[in-house]
Amino acid sequence: MITTGFRTLVYKETLRFYKVATQTIAAPILTAMLYLLIFGHVLSGRVEVYPGVSYTAFLIPGLVMMSVLQNSFANSSSSLIQSKITGNLVFVLLTPLSHWEIFSAYVLASMVRGITVGLGVFVITAWFAHLSFTAPLWIIAFALLGAAILGTMGLIAGIWAEKFDQLAAFQNFLIVPLTFLAGVFYSIHSLPAFWQGASHLNPFFYMIDGFRYGFFGQSDINPWISFCIVAAFLVVLALLAIRLLRSGYRLRH
Repeated sequence: MITTGFRTLVYKETLRFYKVATQTIAAPILTAMLYLLIFGHVLSGRVEVYPGVSYTAFLIPGLVMMSVLQNSFANSSSSLIQSKITGNLVFVLLTPLSHWEIFSAYVLASMVRGITVGLGVFVITAWFAHLSFTAPLWIIAFALLGAAILGTMGLIAGIWAEKFDQLAAFQNFLIVPLTFLAGVFYSIHSLPAFWQGASHLNPFFYMIDGFRYGFFGQSDINPWISFCIVAAFLVVLALLAIRLLRSGYRLRH
């Protein structure tokens, strides 16, 4: 049963980023477009990752998924750290909402932002190359799973961090490197053997590779393997986030 408190928290978290849409939606779309213009212009015609697929077309799904992941993380992490610093988090903790409802509300709002930005990036960048939709269900599945995972990671980071510097370190030294090294701009088959093996330890790689498979029907890893790994990763992170919420770790000061 969906409670009024849950709907209210989702509405509050969604409205929070919608009110500053220029910063939370328009700016990431512009950034992704700049990536496409720069990398697409420099490498288009010189690099062919998949047979019959231009580099610009190859790049677009990676940029879309990167935008989904980064903005899903930013929504829940920034919301929680702001609430902790301003002191209004207590009004969420005092409600009769369960830990599952709090977790779900933050993650769902993060998914809304991530998917919204991803759709915006896709609409803008799709004009630059022809894209097919070989397996649209895989596109939807990996977009939703990726957004949920990064929303959960943002929640964990927001719980752990006690100031913006700590949150920035989490994002700059973990989220950004994992995203950029996940095959957004390249196929891992172009890497030396050691780095190919290292890429298989990066869960973000499976999200982006599976998402790209939905467009071209080609990928570095079987999409079912990617799906199982990504789904398992989401379950582990969700259980960790729920445990932190239940324990009140760095929330009840």
